[in-house]
Amino acid sequence: MELIQATEQELDKLLAFYQHVAQNMEENGLRQWHWGVYPTEDMIREDVRKGEMYILPGNAGTIDAAVVVTAGQEPEYEALDWSCGIRPGMIHRLGVDPVLQGHGLAGLVLDDAQKLLRAAGCDCVRCDTAVDNRNAIRLYEKMGFRRCCKLEWPDTDCGFIAFDKPLKRETPLWPIRMRPSFRDGEETPWGGTRLHDLFGKETKDPHTGESLEVSCIPGLESSDPQGRKLPDLITEFGEKLAGGYAGRPFPLLLKLLEARERLSVQVHPDDAYAAARENGKLGKTEAWLVLDTPPEGGKLVYGLRPGTTMKELKDACGSGEEMKKLLNWVKVFPGDVCYIPAGCVHAIGERVLLYELQQSSDISYRFYDWDRQDEKGKKRTLHQDKALDVVKVKCTPSPMRVEKAFGIRRVLTEEYFSLDLIRTDSMVMLPPVEEFGILTVTEGETELRFPGASMKLKVGETCLLPKQSPEMALVGCGAAALAMPVSAPLFADEPILADESFGED
Repeated sequence: MELIQATEQELDKLLAFYQHVAQNMEENGLRQWHWGVYPTEDMIREDVRKGEMYILPGNAGTIDAAVVVTAGQEPEYEALDWSCGIRPGMIHRLGVDPVLQGHGLAGLVLDDAQKLLRAAGCDCVRCDTAVDNRNAIRLYEKMGFRRCCKLEWPDTDCGFIAFDKPLKRETPLWPIRMRPSFRDGEETPWGGTRLHDLFGKETKDPHTGESLEVSCIPGLESSDPQGRKLPDLITEFGEKLAGGYAGRPFPLLLKLLEARERLSVQVHPDDAYAAARENGKLGKTEAWLVLDTPPEGGKLVYGLRPGTTMKELKDACGSGEEMKKLLNWVKVFPGDVCYIPAGCVHAIGERVLLYELQQSSDISYRFYDWDRQDEKGKKRTLHQDKALDVVKVKCTPSPMRVEKAFGIRRVLTEEYFSLDLIRTDSMVMLPPVEEFGILTVTEGETELRFPGASMKLKVGETCLLPKQSPEMALVGCGAAALAMPVSAPLFADEPILADESFGED
């Protein structure tokens, strides 16, 4: 048995078939179809006229199943966040004779429909079904379809779920709009409300310091709009998503960070120290892009004062006042970039908002926390012995002043990552994605456009760009930051290790 294209001769039988299937749905409490509302006689006639209606004929001249197979998609589906494909095909109005349901006919129909779309040059298949149509949902997921988003249709009283599936090995993956996790409350007593106020982040605590936009840190994983966590997405898509980092420790962590109050004076270990002393974890080299400061500028601790010796630093560890004398304060403004290698002493001053790109590690060693106390009068833990082990007293860099210019500017190419700053008043083509990319809108409202589709992105929103991405352009009037990791090593035999936090601030 296989699908055949319906003709005008089957029209009367088709109308009776769909009316019968719709009535059976209603009798069983399924609200998806109401004959005369959806589907209608005019729809079925038009499906046949356009040559998009296919039937599975029965032995006695009856119709066992029917489906509409369309190369392309209707305009109302264009605004949805699909997971893959730039040449879509659609499946609509899949129905099976109620007497024959449960015998595998729907699966056979789906198989044949996918073959038809593949032959028509489509690289993916898309469909939707009611949220309470459990049989259809189970079937789609069994056959490798992926939940993409929820939607509502007019004149219906139930929600729907959209599904898609690649039809070819080379089918590109769409950018993934990321949902952040947050560090707040006692973990970030220096945080505030600006991540919510400026970017609309769904924070829950008035002391929210960090929005982890792209994170595989255990317990702080970011996710896609359906709630699937980043490690699970990497497992699902493999090299198509993460390139050479599939099955390896995810290398980068991206945050948006607000300092209502100044953060602790801290330092991070390098890979060798972290591997030896922190159970094989990654070290932490990072970079900051300053997003907002007070009008007069913001302040950062960026290294130690030139000429500081290790002895002076050790002696100062017992006294906050002495520690303050050794800190190298710098003034920064929006658009400035600071590269912070492992071993560089640093702290963020009050009222500074940052984009923070770093290795995927949450290890920080506090030298000093400004004698800050919680409600019970307790000071936070310091890690001065480890901080002294890893500090580089001669590391005293300067902020990079970046001119605002249209186009793409590579501002960092370092051991672990690159960082491009993008500014557009019309359209800018993005560079090819290597292992994966992380795109964050830092000003304005823009649109990420690629063949056959686009995604609107507002300020503060982040997308993960898969290795197997289509060509993409940033359209609109705004600015963005694009981070990518270095190419993955050729051989991958190290284990994926969980990380634990010492406290980021």
